[in-house]
Amino acid sequence: MKIKIIIVFLIHIFYNFIYQFIKIYKAMKKNVVFGFLGNVLDQRGKGKRRWKHWRPTIDLCHQPNMPVTQLELLYFPNDYNLLCETVKDIKILSPHTEVNPIEVNIDDPWDFEQVYTFLFDISKNYTFNSEQEAYYLHITTGTHVAQICWFLLAESRYFPAKLLQMSPPKKATLIENNEIEEDDLIALTPCGIMSIIDLNLNRYDKILTRFQQYAHQATELLKSGIATRNPQFNQLIAEIEQVASRSHAPILLCGPTGAGKSFLAKQIYLLKQTNHQIKGQFVEINCATLRGDSAMSTLFGHVKGAFTGANLARTGLLKNADGGLLFLDEIGELGLDEQAMLLKAIEEKQFYPYGSDKPIQSNFQLIAGTNKDLKQAIAQGEFREDLFARINLWSYQLPGLVDRKEDIEPNIDFELARYAKEYGIMPRFNQQSRNAYLNFATSPQALWQGNFRELNSSIIRMATLAPQANITIEQVEQEIKRLNQNWTSTQNSYDDLIPVEIDEFDRYQLEKVLEICQKSNSLSEAGRQLFAISRTKKQRSNDADRLKKYLAKFGLSWEIIHSKNG
Repeated sequence: MKIKIIIVFLIHIFYNFIYQFIKIYKAMKKNVVFGFLGNVLDQRGKGKRRWKHWRPTIDLCHQPNMPVTQLELLYFPNDYNLLCETVKDIKILSPHTEVNPIEVNIDDPWDFEQVYTFLFDISKNYTFNSEQEAYYLHITTGTHVAQICWFLLAESRYFPAKLLQMSPPKKATLIENNEIEEDDLIALTPCGIMSIIDLNLNRYDKILTRFQQYAHQATELLKSGIATRNPQFNQLIAEIEQVASRSHAPILLCGPTGAGKSFLAKQIYLLKQTNHQIKGQFVEINCATLRGDSAMSTLFGHVKGAFTGANLARTGLLKNADGGLLFLDEIGELGLDEQAMLLKAIEEKQFYPYGSDKPIQSNFQLIAGTNKDLKQAIAQGEFREDLFARINLWSYQLPGLVDRKEDIEPNIDFELARYAKEYGIMPRFNQQSRNAYLNFATSPQALWQGNFRELNSSIIRMATLAPQANITIEQVEQEIKRLNQNWTSTQNSYDDLIPVEIDEFDRYQLEKVLEICQKSNSLSEAGRQLFAISRTKKQRSNDADRLKKYLAKFGLSWEIIHSKNG
């Protein structure tokens, strides 16, 4: 009785083992490999001699750790005899492997277009089942063109596959004795090394680390090495780095005068040049300086006699920027005709010089800068909506210096270093003078109406006047006085706009409103800054209307303020 129980128990264990084995076997994915028959590497001798040499396609099916379930073997018609011999040898070494020959019907195996098209058609017509099958592309055999095409098709996921490469044994043993039987030769067939290349680079720690290093170096280049401490600006620069590295689309840089739009555009150019993404030159123009016929001529060029005074033909800036980067600062100042021609040049990569009926080709990347509210300009009929839509794919608002006061200290060091590079003298603060200047520069009293450009001017003045390049506390105090006078004179220029009979409370408030209106380019821009908090609590906000009504209480309007400013 005990023996029967033991036998039943053993039978139960045996069947459970078989069940688990079948379950695991079913869960295992089948390995499907696509590859070319190598008419050089796979053809290594006739008769018994072929077993003495390493053949990559044979070795592919001879790997104990990765059995090939199905081999999609591509061959050229001239290699049909080699195909038959190879299929026969695979059946001997790996009877479980099903070989599916695919005839390659192309004229030139070194023609990239023909090879890629043929392989692409295979991918589109093949029924992939990634849940039950794992796919590999064998790149050891085939022309270099075929290997490149395999890579491109795997990287773009037309083939949901990994790349597979075979290498000969590290120490291949040559079999010289011709008297050895073929069965023994088969058993002694050299077994090489299989390498699987996964194109998901996130799995390669060293490569990923290098990518992160390059990305960090790129953002440092955009910031010119300035240790930016403002998290929002750091995030903005990180995104601009990605866009600049991966896209050739226009970029729109918005922000107040002196916020660093021109500087950033130059750094983007240097980044693209470092990455070998651009070959042409950096071309820059402030559109506010363009007027009349000279605007058309400067941007698009002209032919001889196009207008009065056009004695010679001229190549415009758009042509000069061919293959490079064109920075149009203050693009909102362009006339509507120039805007229409610019839109055509961006979209079609060609334009007509002034007075010519022959188009000029120019492939440039555009970076545009503006301190205007372009949406407001569109509403007022001053800017084309279609051009705005084209340049607004990547739009970034650069903050002014007052919104990045934590970055003032590293920018002071940057300006000192830049002065030293230009003039050969390194100016320095002592501890007392540095603290005094820094405390003032980051205080609410520092308006920095000219932003980083004004900070640069301030440092240059102190560095130039510093005895033996040592910036003293006396110089700092003089500079603070000079800055305050500049800002006060700007504020006092509106004294005649403020009513005489007004409470001090209202006077201080109105002075601040007038100051913001002066720095802004539109009523809407000023309103957004003045009502930045309360506007978030409203479903619909009309900042311009609120500001207009506030000014009307004191008999003021946007036109009166800016006519005074003019």
